[in-house]
Amino acid sequence: MFIADKKNASLWFPVMLLLVAMISLQGAASLAKHLFPMAGATGVAALRLGLSTLMLWCIFKPWRLTFTKEQRRPLIFYGLALGGMNMLFYLALRTIPLGIGVALEFLGPLTLALANSRRIPDFIWIIVTVTGLGLLMPLGDSLSDIDPLGAVLALCAGACWAIYIIFGRKAGAEHGPATVAVGSLIASVVYVPIGVTFADSGIWHWEIIPLALLVALLSNAIPYSLEMMALTRLPARLFGTLMSMEPVVAAISGMIFLSEMLTLPQWLGLTAIIVASAGSTLTMQPPKNKIRRIKVKSS
Repeated sequence: MFIADKKNASLWFPVMLLLVAMISLQGAASLAKHLFPMAGATGVAALRLGLSTLMLWCIFKPWRLTFTKEQRRPLIFYGLALGGMNMLFYLALRTIPLGIGVALEFLGPLTLALANSRRIPDFIWIIVTVTGLGLLMPLGDSLSDIDPLGAVLALCAGACWAIYIIFGRKAGAEHGPATVAVGSLIASVVYVPIGVTFADSGIWHWEIIPLALLVALLSNAIPYSLEMMALTRLPARLFGTLMSMEPVVAAISGMIFLSEMLTLPQWLGLTAIIVASAGSTLTMQPPKNKIRRIKVKSS
């Protein structure tokens, strides 16, 4: 009989990390949207980035890390993409539902998955995912109900998401989750001043801090650390395809916490996305040079 290499089974660990990260992230997005009337979308994004950076630096102590010249460039792009993804997505959520916003944002990693696909099963799952996203989006006359600016902002956030995946794998190859702390600092230096400048006056009220701390913990500190652990263990193609679960989690979170109800076609779309994510996981294969078979004599 043959025993597959343990690395094949170990691929399931980063998949589970991604699922936990998505649940944490989308639950926090619902909470953050409740804070928009008080501090504004940019203000909440600034609080999220700034507070989560403080948390990450206390946890990982990244000042002890050293980055080579080759690692610094992807680290900068990773940090800028992380901050841009946060800010643009919150701006989009001002006018479009959470599930729809994440579905549009997901087109970024979906495009990345398509660009890196080579096997027939990969294309099948991507087609199923695209079908699911099409059903999830409101079609026909109801499409006019989606704010165009919000949709564009969500798409731009998706572009940042794709950049985040590409450069995150390179930046975190050596230091893993601790890289998130440095990337978050880069994002904070650039985007926190912008967010505070355009925030509503409620950002200066002390009562917003406890909820902002919770948003920062659930939306940045926990999920991005888990994503970095998964990102350095999975191919970019597989990571992008598995992230198709994100719109599903977002839509359910929006329904539970924001009363953003879905139509029957949108539920069918969610089902298609779940099938695509499960299918891509079941058919995933590690690189050929990482698979070896051991012949075992039966007793």
